[in-house]
Amino acid sequence: VSQPTLSVAVKKLEDELGVTLFERRPKEIAITAVGERLIEQARRVLGETTQLRQMAQRAQDPFNGPLRVGAIHTVGPYLFPHLIPVLRERAPRMPLIVEESVTARLGERLRQGEVDAIIVALPFEAPGVETRVLYSEPFRVVVPLGHRWQDAEQVPADALAQENVLLLGPGHCFRDQVLAACPDCASSLADQPGPDRALEGSSLETIRYMVASGMGITVLPSSAVATEPHSGALLAARPFAAPEPRRQVALAWRSSFPRAEAIDALEHAIRACGLASVDFDAPASAA
Repeated sequence: VSQPTLSVAVKKLEDELGVTLFERRPKEIAITAVGERLIEQARRVLGETTQLRQMAQRAQDPFNGPLRVGAIHTVGPYLFPHLIPVLRERAPRMPLIVEESVTARLGERLRQGEVDAIIVALPFEAPGVETRVLYSEPFRVVVPLGHRWQDAEQVPADALAQENVLLLGPGHCFRDQVLAACPDCASSLADQPGPDRALEGSSLETIRYMVASGMGITVLPSSAVATEPHSGALLAARPFAAPEPRRQVALAWRSSFPRAEAIDALEHAIRACGLASVDFDAPASAA
């Protein structure tokens, strides 16, 4: 831009704003105080404009930009370490940003657009949200070595009412599913005060160590049992007698989410990550 053209443009801007941006002296020009503030603001606006352009460019490619995924506490620790490297290899420009929480909180963050997808146990329903089954998995009874069920072929669900059962605290869907499968355990929670009542832990890993120390027994999803290589030295995991309690784990996302291809890539990566002791044979279905 030539000097005369630039001078005319600056003078026009000053007239529109009603302020003087530059002090003009013979052979010298200086920025006024208000001019410095306006120029700084203009730099910020230009930076935001550049960011908007970059965001629009990323939107044209569903695999260019982070994918924010949340999972419940009983899925995330056993899935994410396998999933992240698989997805990094398949979609290197789409880094995974992960978080864990309870179902209610994840559902709220999904609806508010604070995460792009969540991995939860069914049933899960929310307006404007689609779900797709990923896998199902059985529950396992986990006991310390030396327990009378250590070598049991199967454990009846109603037999757990005779034991000190360690569970996650209220608000965790896995707790609710265990109590649904073993309803007699629910009565022990309320009816047995003191040290003999069922205990609660803040995470499955905490509960695992509590069981190993002899404080009681617990129920874990099979994926949590299979991914702990050192459990065999301290714990034994036994199957339930039929009907075997199970859960379905699903992927959920907003129907309006514009990166449908990214959701598909996430699902395929989950299925390819080799999660042990789960059944991926269930056909993917939208709900």
